Order: sequence, then structure tokens, then C-alpha cells
Amino acid sequence: MANFRLPDNSRVRRDGKVYKAPAGAKKVRTFRIYRFDPDVPGNPRLDTYEVDMASCGPMVLDALIKIKNEIDSTLTFRRSCREGICGSCAMNIDGLNTLACTKACSDISGDVAIYPLPHMPVVKDLVPDLTQFYAQYASVKPWLQTRTPAPADRERLQSKADQEKIDRPSACILCACCSTACPSYWWNSDRYLGPAALLAAYRWIIDSRDEATGERLDALEDPFKLYRCHTIMNCTEACPKDLNPAKTIAEIKKLIADRQH
Repeated sequence: MANFRLPDNSRVRRDGKVYKAPAGAKKVRTFRIYRFDPDVPGNPRLDTYEVDMASCGPMVLDALIKIKNEIDSTLTFRRSCREGICGSCAMNIDGLNTLACTKACSDISGDVAIYPLPHMPVVKDLVPDLTQFYAQYASVKPWLQTRTPAPADRERLQSKADQEKIDRPSACILCACCSTACPSYWWNSDRYLGPAALLAAYRWIIDSRDEATGERLDALEDPFKLYRCHTIMNCTEACPKDLNPAKTIAEIKKLIADRQH
């Protein structure tokens, strides 16, 4: 971890490289992008790219791909589906955690500022290290736990009403936008599970087919794992899938409180 750096905007050099638009560019937008390379001195810095949007797709991810393909091949970022499904291209754009593939450049006024997800170790440029984030997700055991044998002639069934309870929590794409927007996660990420992991835990706690509800609640009843959430709603505002992690965390607290009475 020694080569990784936590994004700190106050320490970013503003005199990075400048890549001017080619002569004859018709529709120029300026992108200011956080750069960090553990093998290069003078980090981190902001590099400036002028992009001709007349020959570029409308989304921020389109601009990043154009920059990498045509201007600066050293720029590093994650991307995959381009459809808001995989969560790979999560980053901080114009001051907000979101997906580059679903964020339109036209929604941003002035220069486009792009940083990695905040308060995460940076591997390179816009790529955060998500090792701990995924470990926390795995710690809530995000799979069906049962004791009774499965029916011999069919799947484990549930009612439509029960399925609808898990429908929205199951839509989480693990982009980490919510957790990295949470101040409690910033300062206690070694012990607080964060909104994404707790949303995943809730999805299995309320699954009518799961038979480990008590054990799941016992595992979460901890001053830090669960109760570092102060319901400031940053996670809900940041979610690109319009989910409500803050509400699900409150529901977990309520379930724990109800069984104590």
C-alpha cells in the first residue's frame, strides 16, 4: 500500500501538462483530470485536455476514451459495459460521485473536473484500490444460507410480494459511489462496513428463502460495523441506480431493536 495515495485536492499540483485542441476544432470542452503514477515523481497533478466534442460521444466516458485513444495513451481508468450496469467507471465528476458512462458532458457547465473516488487509495490516475471495499462486501456473506434441504422437484420459491422486497436492493452494482460519499466511511472504513456492504446485507436479511437472519443481525450488531451511520443521506444522493442505502441501514437498525423487545 506504500505506493498508493489518498486523493487530497489541496495537494494536487495545478500546473500539470496541457494538451491543446487541434487546429480547426469546432466544439472544444476542457477536461481537468487527476493524475497519479506511483512510478513518476511530481504527483499528484491535474492535467488539462481540450477535446473537440464535435467528434466525440456525449458522455464523460466517451471523452475519456477519446483522450486515451487520441491524445494521451497513459491516462488510466476503469470501464466495461458503458450501460450503467457494471459500475467499473465510477469516479468523482464535477464534484459528485457518479458513473462516467451515464454522466452527460452537457449536464456540466464550464470545465469538467474528474477525480478518482474520494478517500480511497489510488492505484493509478482514476483507478482506486477497492480491495477493502470488496472484502467488506464478502464479509456480509452475500449468498443464500439455508439449513433445510432444497425441494427435490423445484427451486426454492417465494411469493411475488417477497420477491419485490429484495428487487431494489438487488439492483446494487457495487460501484462504491455511495460508500465513498460517506464521511463515516472516510474516517472509519477499517471498521464501518459502509452503505454498499450494508445494503447487500439487508438484501439477504429480508430474503424470505434465507434461514440465517438471526446470525446476520448478530454479526452486524456492532458499534462500528453498523452504527457509524448517522443518516446524512450522502449515500442515497450519490447512488447512480436511485437506490436508498440510508433507508436500508435504518431498517437493519429497526430489525435489531425490534428483536430486543
